[in-house]
Amino acid sequence: MPPKVYVTGIGIVSAIGLNVAENFDSLKTLKHGIGKLENFNTIHSQNLPCGEIKLNNLQLAEKLRITIGPDFSRTALLGMLAAKEALSNAGLADNEKLNMGIISATTVGGMDRTEMLCRNIKEDNRNFIISHVCGDSTEKIADYLGLSGFVSTISTACSSSINSIMSGAEMIKNNLLDRVIAGGTDALSKFTLNGFNSLMILDKNHNRPFDKQRNGLNLGEGAAFLVLESENAVKGRADKILCELTGYANANDAFHQTASSENGEGPFLAMSNALGKSKLAIDDIDYINAHGTGTMNNDLTEAIAIKRLFGESEPLFSSTKPFTGHTLGAAGAVESIFSILSLQNSMIFPNLNFKESMEEISIKPATELIENVTIRNVLSNSFGFGGNDSSIIFSAV
Repeated sequence: MPPKVYVTGIGIVSAIGLNVAENFDSLKTLKHGIGKLENFNTIHSQNLPCGEIKLNNLQLAEKLRITIGPDFSRTALLGMLAAKEALSNAGLADNEKLNMGIISATTVGGMDRTEMLCRNIKEDNRNFIISHVCGDSTEKIADYLGLSGFVSTISTACSSSINSIMSGAEMIKNNLLDRVIAGGTDALSKFTLNGFNSLMILDKNHNRPFDKQRNGLNLGEGAAFLVLESENAVKGRADKILCELTGYANANDAFHQTASSENGEGPFLAMSNALGKSKLAIDDIDYINAHGTGTMNNDLTEAIAIKRLFGESEPLFSSTKPFTGHTLGAAGAVESIFSILSLQNSMIFPNLNFKESMEEISIKPATELIENVTIRNVLSNSFGFGGNDSSIIFSAV
């Protein structure tokens, strides 16, 4: 029987907090991080609200106690901050990191450095070319943490960091690694802001997932990492177990480069296959942290997929993206941590800004903070461009 996979550490930085405690406090008090851009110049700073972390790169470096040059992307710095907290949270000694891998996800990579320096390339700033590729941020995080074993990077659009967590779990289940730190990191950039704006899927107001009047997403930035350990690795440290990773799946409906299929085939397959892997029944799922971007297509197809799978008795669900914005490659890990916080605290965080159900389907997310609720299993969704859809299940122990 494949070994179980436990989560023993979590770390996060987002627009609503620089660590787990700050993020949890913001979720409990309904404090969102959506607002005007301050950290880079763009013609859209006033009219396209985003979930921005209000520290510049030098301030992030100070928190990390490092000196940075032009080859350090914001993506790497955010990842370092979250990964450092996750390792600290797991309470691992140096000798326990020896057979530990790292799998990090990103979509933007070092684009924030590229767009800043590429128009004026000089000998003293050509290092930005090194930081442009997605794998550079992973290498820098690994070096910062002192991890020299298995290092890998995943980039599958908005499902990237759930796929990194899935990959880490597979490494453990196949006895290739004892421990993995897995997650993702992405920074805001002009490239993504302009790109999503050209697709006409950005809301000029605060996003409102699953609402009849939804009009697009707000972009965000952040990083989140989970420490995964095998049963054998966590022996003697049972007090560090936060939850068990019981199910996960990736599916693709191959429907369109950016849109989901009308019947929600990809999301349906991802959720149902994750359930199958977990050996849980449909009514064992107590809460769904939905992908819920706030776009017309995504929310409708995700709602259709939820109805296909759960029928008229769908569990409580909500999208937490109105708190942080859509953090792209980091979203799956960010929302995985929010799911774990729900498990730990018997709490469901609300779908902010929801007022009226969609006309096409009768489905309504949780709109208020729900406390003291029994939560045994949480399903978290991340669905990406190109139909790359992933779902993951965390269970109480």
